[in-house]
Amino acid sequence: MNWHEWLTGFAGASLLEWVATLAGFLCVYLLIKRNIWSFAFGLIQVSIYAWIFFDVKLYSDMALHVFYIGFQFYGWWVWRHSSNENNQILVEKGSPKEYLLWVCAVVTSTVILGTLMQQNTDASFPYPDAFTTCASLAAQWLLSHRRLWNWSFWIIVDIVAIAIYWQKGLYPTSLLYSSLLIMACVGQWQWYQNLTSQRKKELTSD
Repeated sequence: MNWHEWLTGFAGASLLEWVATLAGFLCVYLLIKRNIWSFAFGLIQVSIYAWIFFDVKLYSDMALHVFYIGFQFYGWWVWRHSSNENNQILVEKGSPKEYLLWVCAVVTSTVILGTLMQQNTDASFPYPDAFTTCASLAAQWLLSHRRLWNWSFWIIVDIVAIAIYWQKGLYPTSLLYSSLLIMACVGQWQWYQNLTSQRKKELTSD
């Protein structure tokens, strides 16, 4: 693919894809800032992408974004009850056992879902698509529960997703996920800093 084809792909992208792209960018930015309004923009993003992925036959991603719709309400509810006296969302480190169990769940579910998609649908990239679906659900759960290393899950998901969406010609979406990859790295660092700050305050208060 040359630069002309790449730019043409951007110019020909639908308005819906651009709206979803902008909403997704704002959602992650507000998540990094631990702002509960991120879930409002997230709801817009995932609702639109559920249709877009159905249209391009990425059925695992479509199903994922249907689940995401429910996660936006769930995440908002959890965060609403997880702030301190200054209305700041608190970060929790989580245990190694918890993260290991999620990794095992992602690997197992990816194999199962990828096989089902390959054998029973005309899905594009069934196993990578299944991986982004399963790993994203794990990452979203960890994010909803404010676990520190949720961002590491997102980093891996973003890398795989960029390759998939580029191959499917979803250029604004691939650009979005490239931005999300950078933002996930920033989010990991900032949440680590926030957790460190929380612990210092707890020790001081004691």
